[in-house]
Amino acid sequence: MHKSRNQQASAYLFIAPQMIGYFLFVLGPLVAVVLYSFQERNLLTGQNLFIGLNNYIKMFSSDPILLKTIKNTFVFSLGQVPLNIALSLLIALLLARPFRGVEIFRTIIFAPVVTSAVAWAIVWKFLLQGGDQGAVNAVLGAVGISGPNWLHEPGWAMVSVIVNRVIKNLGMNVIIFIAAIMNLPVQYYEASRIDGAGPLRTFRSITVPLLMPSLLMVTILTVIGSLKVFDTILLLTGGGPNHSTMVLVYYIYYQAFQFFQYGYASAVAVVLFLIVLLMTILQWSSRKRISHYED
Repeated sequence: MHKSRNQQASAYLFIAPQMIGYFLFVLGPLVAVVLYSFQERNLLTGQNLFIGLNNYIKMFSSDPILLKTIKNTFVFSLGQVPLNIALSLLIALLLARPFRGVEIFRTIIFAPVVTSAVAWAIVWKFLLQGGDQGAVNAVLGAVGISGPNWLHEPGWAMVSVIVNRVIKNLGMNVIIFIAAIMNLPVQYYEASRIDGAGPLRTFRSITVPLLMPSLLMVTILTVIGSLKVFDTILLLTGGGPNHSTMVLVYYIYYQAFQFFQYGYASAVAVVLFLIVLLMTILQWSSRKRISHYED
């Protein structure tokens, strides 16, 4: 009995740092944000007043920028998530096979993931300059195409940040898919070759169903990542032009640290949290219908 209690005490000591950090830096701030969302908290004046649901009412009744921001957030996600997953799966299928120099290509694909987001965005801001100053437009001009002002035209600005984000985070999903592909049971592919199935049929009927658990996980992570994008927007476009790339996370920063409306920013943060939670639950609840494996 004494030994069992010592073991339990040791176990609690080992998990204590993690639990303390969780309560201090995750659960505590989350509860505080919910409480602040019912207040009018102005960081500039220090005024704190309980106003109930007024922040939430304001969001959906008298804030035209927020509705545009929500639309931009979903446009960004709908642009980034399918493109990221499709490209990462395609590249993983190519790099999962052994050939000379495959490690070099895997390193090149993964390098942007570990590159500083600030350095990455600054470099791309120079590359995407309008006129003939940017390298991208210089290359297009060499083949007779007049490139747009990528970061200062509403439509092209959103396209630019989507593509930039996809390239930056592509490597992580590629590595996940490579690991999953290299561990697929080979007997299914041997049976498909005996039956005379072609590469496309094999991919559709064997590879995709077997990869469904990994696809589900990658989809959830990519969706969450697309909903919390901040650094790319801040450094490339600053939410512009004309709020065309303003997304929810940047809008929270915009309200809290540019207009000092901390209570209203907290209410927007709560809405974002509920959106992410709802989408995660919907994706996770569909796992039995789309997964090859049974629980």
